[in-house]
Amino acid sequence: MLKSLIQTGSVTLTRVEHPILYSFRRCPYAMRARLGLSVAGVTVRLREVALKNKPAALLQISPKATVPVLVLAGVEVIHESLDILLWALAQNDPAGWLSTDGPQLALMAALVAENDQVFKGHLDRYKYASRDAVEEAHAARDQCEVFLFQLDERLRRGSYLFGERPSYVDMAILPFVRQFAHVDLAWFHTRPYSALIRWLDGLLAGDLFAGVMTKYPPWQPQDPDTLWSGSPLEN
Repeated sequence: MLKSLIQTGSVTLTRVEHPILYSFRRCPYAMRARLGLSVAGVTVRLREVALKNKPAALLQISPKATVPVLVLAGVEVIHESLDILLWALAQNDPAGWLSTDGPQLALMAALVAENDQVFKGHLDRYKYASRDAVEEAHAARDQCEVFLFQLDERLRRGSYLFGERPSYVDMAILPFVRQFAHVDLAWFHTRPYSALIRWLDGLLAGDLFAGVMTKYPPWQPQDPDTLWSGSPLEN
């Protein structure tokens, strides 16, 4: 797994010209992958996926057919968003997102794992609760806030989650905090985690995030390649 290789500093680089990225603009996992590819300057052939009409090409290379999926060459495919992020940074890490002290690596990986394995489950129960399940939604929201207050505590000690410069952890977690906030944005901005809100608003206002949120129509097999590198000036 790329995550364990990153932790041990033994990432194997695979260089491919214009890999294929299957993506969905609003998916937080896909946002995570695009953030890594963009900051690394990796140009991909972007294929925006309509989730209700997934292309046969995606189904053939990825049985679970969830986005993002990065096709490097032949049958070499990366299915996980965090692995795509780390693969991109292994190619090029101009912002130093992987640069950190050794003892921090395990803490960084643990925070991302908590986001993916705990927070996201509560977030889904909050975001997708039925209208008549108000108590359940609020209970899930409360569980989400346990993690958000943990992030806020870190951000009161520094501008980013692990110090005064962003790391891959900030970008891995950012799309999910954004998803939580957008369930009820007005309510979110009343909450007492001011450092977290400042961090989120600052990252969302930046050119990097703007560049990964450009809209594209769903890809069709007959379409010409859309070469994408995340620049906000592309469209």
